[in-house]
Amino acid sequence: MDTHRNYENLDYAIGFGNYVETEALKGAVPKGQNSPQKCAYNLIAEQFSGTAFTLPRASNQKTWLYKIRPSAAHSPFVDAPEFGKYVKNDFLNDHGLTITPNQLRWKRLPIPEKPTTFAEGLVTVCGAGDPSIKQGIAIYLYAANKSMTNSSMFNSDGDFLIVPWEGEMLITSEMGKMTVKPREICVIPRGIKFSVEMTQPIRGYICEVFKGHFRIPDLGPIGANGLANPRDFLVPVAFYENTEEEFQIINKYLGKFYKCTKKGSPYDVVGWHGNYYPFKYNLDLFNAMGTVTFDHPDPSIFTVITCQTDEPGVAVCDFAIFPPRWMVAEHTFRPPYYHRNVMSEYMGNISGQYDAKEGGFQPGYGSLHSLLQGHGPDHESFTKWSNIDLQPIRYPYENLAFMFESTYMFKTCTFVMDDQVNLDHDYYHCWDKLAHNKLGDKP
Repeated sequence: MDTHRNYENLDYAIGFGNYVETEALKGAVPKGQNSPQKCAYNLIAEQFSGTAFTLPRASNQKTWLYKIRPSAAHSPFVDAPEFGKYVKNDFLNDHGLTITPNQLRWKRLPIPEKPTTFAEGLVTVCGAGDPSIKQGIAIYLYAANKSMTNSSMFNSDGDFLIVPWEGEMLITSEMGKMTVKPREICVIPRGIKFSVEMTQPIRGYICEVFKGHFRIPDLGPIGANGLANPRDFLVPVAFYENTEEEFQIINKYLGKFYKCTKKGSPYDVVGWHGNYYPFKYNLDLFNAMGTVTFDHPDPSIFTVITCQTDEPGVAVCDFAIFPPRWMVAEHTFRPPYYHRNVMSEYMGNISGQYDAKEGGFQPGYGSLHSLLQGHGPDHESFTKWSNIDLQPIRYPYENLAFMFESTYMFKTCTFVMDDQVNLDHDYYHCWDKLAHNKLGDKP
């Protein structure tokens, strides 16, 4: 799995949501205008819009690319049935979907037995809505063991939030290169071409939002600092390939995959400026907030990035993490309490143990607790944390779990209910002993 691009000693621009200008060749980006009659180096100017032209300036996202060849120059797209065998995005149509209110848990997605690229290794677990109306969300697992060589993909349906748990991803995009390893995340916005290479097999999780884009949450009473700080987000800088080789372009459009060919690399952007681009973030830099008195706080204070619906405060997806941190709350059941949530919760484990499921939620596992369905710690965790001596405890560095939380009610894909991704049929038994809990004496 040798790669053909150099990912060592990469440079990045710094900050979330900044307007960035970057050149691989000095003078590639014109000064004073976006589309001169003739660009430097005989480049072609191409605007890439991530939002409607007329959106308010504060919300408008676009990038100007200065390319060797325009994106329009390619063969016609044709169906690509070799991709997307386990991908589904139309959750309004019940064909191939399972509706269940039960608590669900899946074990790890296996590493493929045959060579499989990132574009081939996507498996949709659940979701809601339909990208054709730009409403909804999809959650995936991915597993791959082959680099995308002379191959690139882009997603017309939504933004990808990628959460690796095994193996480092080497990502080339139109805006430049970045590496993303476990304990880091990246976002590839809608429409941006990218390739994934690797030096070892990779596995992880993806959340796709069909409308809007991810942003860092407002802090409210927390104040000006804390959680994910803007300065810790990294943006790739201009990099280009000038080649006559033929590339395959893969497009996910309304949940189906198409392919075409083009002469030359899609990564021929010699310079660019704008605020629509991929970015990455190191989860170890998250400045966690928590109680220093009593009671477990709501998980919203662990939100790293969010994509909001049109209703303020209600998310298409809140991406929250449960990082290493001090736990000092007194007279308190410290893990997440038993609850029924008006949001749907998909959880994954990146590394170590999750305090509410210490024995049954290993790295690479995933669980789905649907809207208003009761869930919480298993019996062993409940017993331990109900009786432990409440001294200050430092959760170890190895422990890192996350949650995709959404206002939508999820439908699961039938193929993940048929053991394609190791459905744990015994998950509900983790609460069996609690069903026999007896009324005791007043403490």
